[in-house]
Amino acid sequence: MINKILSSQQQLIKTVQKNCNIADARHAGDFTLCVYLLKMREMYRWEQGISFNEVIGVDDVGDWLSAREELWDDLEGLDYVPLEIEGVSYDAFDNEAINAVLNPQGFIYSAGLGIRCRPHFFIAKLEDHYQRDGVDIFISGAEYARDMAAPPAMMQDGLIFIRNESLRRMLWEKVEEWRMSPVDSPLGRAVAAYDFEGDTEVALDKMAEVESALIIEHELGEVLAGRLLGEQWNEMLNALPRSTAEIMLRAIRDHLADALTTLEQVVVKNNPASIHFYFGSMMAMRKKIAPRLIASYEKWYKTGDLKHIVDIIEPSHQHWEKLAKQCLQIFADNGADAASDIESLVEQNYL
Repeated sequence: MINKILSSQQQLIKTVQKNCNIADARHAGDFTLCVYLLKMREMYRWEQGISFNEVIGVDDVGDWLSAREELWDDLEGLDYVPLEIEGVSYDAFDNEAINAVLNPQGFIYSAGLGIRCRPHFFIAKLEDHYQRDGVDIFISGAEYARDMAAPPAMMQDGLIFIRNESLRRMLWEKVEEWRMSPVDSPLGRAVAAYDFEGDTEVALDKMAEVESALIIEHELGEVLAGRLLGEQWNEMLNALPRSTAEIMLRAIRDHLADALTTLEQVVVKNNPASIHFYFGSMMAMRKKIAPRLIASYEKWYKTGDLKHIVDIIEPSHQHWEKLAKQCLQIFADNGADAASDIESLVEQNYL
């Protein structure tokens, strides 16, 4: 990827990629084996510039994967490296100062913490930057350095980053996930709406164009949810041990964000493929704690009447906001020992 950018930025890209590799070395074990192998195959595709139309065999990835794991062994204990830009050294997490230099040059950089405080780094082409509802939204294109997780959207310090290239890769992973078990399902119905058999790249472009709009809605919902719940929410997530309670809390926050923004846009846009994808890509815990929401999709699928989804939006907002604040109160009372009480509360308050 480096040869696609100005030679003056090559060393910067190498440094960012080193930080990505350090993050991967520390956190690759967070994934299940199946997810790990899928993400590494797509990391190989990205590094080699291989089209999604091309099939990657096991033998193609084997030697590269072995070399990458050896590299991780050397990097795992290292600290993240400062970035040197125009003779000035910046802490790798100083997004504001770094972007003040890079944005005018057409680049976007981000370093932040994801699930379980896993660091994410990337640098990419800056395609667009605008404000909506007082929130800065940065849209990136071709990525020049990235880690194996590469989340397609992030909200950091009140800023939203939408990574179009990573979005396409995430969508492709979902397509591949369904192909491993091609049963009739919401995800399969979403995939069937696009011509992946004819031209994968074109199909991904069309799918990404539709889904990027809803991802922006979700991230805006995250901003609103953050204002409702305050900083104590992140303190709670960081303080609790890895547990079912943590997964439940993340699902509650996602449901609240979507009730505030995304679900309304799902209805307004009324795109069947997108509705299928929204419900088909929902994580297991989100489905488990929101049976009425899942039932609204099934009723819509059988009848074509959006009223079933419309009617659940406001109850969802009220339910998840109330439940989230109750969880915060349990944490305020019990601190890091709150996990079991939070689990019990959520189990008694499915929507």
